[in-house]
Amino acid sequence: MSDVTIFAPSPILTVTVEDHPDGSEIHVHPGGQGAWQARMLVRLGVRVTMCCVLSGEIGVVVRHLLEDEGIEVEAVEREGRGAAYLHDRRSGERREIAAEHGDPLGRHDLDELYGTVLRRGLESKATILSGPSDEAALPADTYRRLAADLRAGGATVIADLAGERLAAVLDGGVDLLKVSDEELRADGLATADDLGSISHAMHELRSRGANAVIVTRAGEPFLLVDDDGVLEVTPPRLEVADHRGAGDSLLAGTVAGIVGGERPRDAITLGAAAGALNVTRHGLGTGDADTVASLRSRATTRVLDEHADERAVSGRLSPEGLAALATPRDEEE
Repeated sequence: MSDVTIFAPSPILTVTVEDHPDGSEIHVHPGGQGAWQARMLVRLGVRVTMCCVLSGEIGVVVRHLLEDEGIEVEAVEREGRGAAYLHDRRSGERREIAAEHGDPLGRHDLDELYGTVLRRGLESKATILSGPSDEAALPADTYRRLAADLRAGGATVIADLAGERLAAVLDGGVDLLKVSDEELRADGLATADDLGSISHAMHELRSRGANAVIVTRAGEPFLLVDDDGVLEVTPPRLEVADHRGAGDSLLAGTVAGIVGGERPRDAITLGAAAGALNVTRHGLGTGDADTVASLRSRATTRVLDEHADERAVSGRLSPEGLAALATPRDEEE
């Protein structure tokens, strides 16, 4: 039995060309949100099953690559086009040469995948619902149904979604939700990037079905809200090689702590360390458990006044005033 089941509808075959003293160096890996989360979880010693649809010859390659990384794969296999991209990094910048989102999931494929996720998720300590490679890959309501059915069976459900899929999973109910401040603004849930507006949006998400919410804020400290209020988390500051995949590593590290018996607000420092390490590397979702554990002690937390966001939104407190109300103490272990 796996510790974590990941619903990853359409993993991606990633091909990246980089410069090398002797010419070009070509890297081929499985990718996409679910694959990057799974990779970091495995690096942290967590047993993972990925439930997905694998299409055509790209799907054959993706399965082998996932299994080579120690990820168990339960897949619906079909003919057709799989998702893939080709990126050129030889100049130092990432340039997209070609990309294919793959064919949408048919009704029979989705039914089979749904049953697989439900079975494996009910057997696991936690299930992560991740997004597809393309908006049109599957109906957003799939996430509502999955979240509702998994939680009805006693499963712990974690989601990293935005847009229609975010709204759907909230209707089903979720134990932990991760979203970025940019996604909150795009969805009309936050009107600005200040702490007051974001904190207000986080409480709104809780009222709509999320027990706990993590909001990432690019280079700023990220936030977590649960029954105990709002927590600000500052990850270790490291030089950035590639920021992509940091949020997926953050979620993976947090989930690793949760399946190990920690509360989300305690596990979040493990997530902060995993996300911080990922940005120092070119491989998404990569790192090693010993370094993540070492970095964890450098992640700091502080509890924010639980009513400060309401005063900020009402106009009685500025963003600077909200920051000043933060209690500068480490969260108790």
